[in-house]
Amino acid sequence: MAETVVLSQLRRIPLSELGKLGVPGSKIKTDADVLAWKTTQSYRDYAVFLRRLNESVVGQFLPCTSTPSQAVTKTLELLNTLDRWIDEIPPLQSPQRFGNLAFRTWGARLEERADEVLSLLLTGDFSAAIPHVKPLLLTSFGSFTRMDYGTGHETSFALFLLALMLVRLYEPTVEEERSLVLHVFVRYLEVCWKLQDTYRLEPAGSHGVWGLDDSSFLGYIFGSAELREQTELPVAAVLQQDLSLTNLYFMMITRVRQVKIGPFHEHSSQLHSIAVGVPNWKKVNSGLFKMYEAEVLGKRVVVQHLPLGGLLEWDYGAHTSASDNILALPRLTHLHTQAPRARS
Repeated sequence: MAETVVLSQLRRIPLSELGKLGVPGSKIKTDADVLAWKTTQSYRDYAVFLRRLNESVVGQFLPCTSTPSQAVTKTLELLNTLDRWIDEIPPLQSPQRFGNLAFRTWGARLEERADEVLSLLLTGDFSAAIPHVKPLLLTSFGSFTRMDYGTGHETSFALFLLALMLVRLYEPTVEEERSLVLHVFVRYLEVCWKLQDTYRLEPAGSHGVWGLDDSSFLGYIFGSAELREQTELPVAAVLQQDLSLTNLYFMMITRVRQVKIGPFHEHSSQLHSIAVGVPNWKKVNSGLFKMYEAEVLGKRVVVQHLPLGGLLEWDYGAHTSASDNILALPRLTHLHTQAPRARS
């Protein structure tokens, strides 16, 4: 029997308040800044948002057959536009193993046309949000300087979606949240994989065989949530060669096998260890949340380029002293119990 999960509500920021907010920018420069970020409202918002997305897809599988909302449809159209640009900007002939210079041309087009593509998504009163979400979109597809892509860029896109939900372009309903994962996030992954393959992007901050994945993480969380309540497909099923792409976890594993050479247990030891050592998908799901918080959100080299501030408040002094123990705050894995309360 499926457990009942009580989710925290995600706050709303009125569009009328946007004029009082700054735009996001670089805030994390030191390890102390990482700890400070974990005491901010934006970190709380992101934790609630991820938990809500996670729970929305439990027991749901691909392909998603529900009809997306107009806002989700427009987001998919934005991603389709970025996908077409890849076709219009072919890779240059280059002997380099990583980083085709045509990626910088693609990135320059994104920077030049970001306002244009966002104006098609954010119409009417929502146009006030464009300067607040533009920096997040620009950092969602890789570094145009280093020509790499990693979990920090993926996190930037998730924060982009969070910001749009805070202003209620997306509604915080189960149906909308599910659509953000099974329609929007899946399409985002497809675009990013095409970018990586076309322009040979280097994995950003790769841990090699000791990391979960060179480039992505959230797909494993959402995919394990899809599988969490069923028992027909055990965790060890990922060791099979031909996986049915009915969930994000199997999509991610299939992608790894496409881009890496050699035995699975050698090039992806973490994923192999999960497959042979974790007894059920519920434990996989909860464990991945802990790992994401520690290995992605807790690493300065991963999150230092995230644009924060504005809608994603950088207000660590308003809730708790920066010297207070960060562990006193709710962890990502416990957000289903109650809404986080500010400390006095």
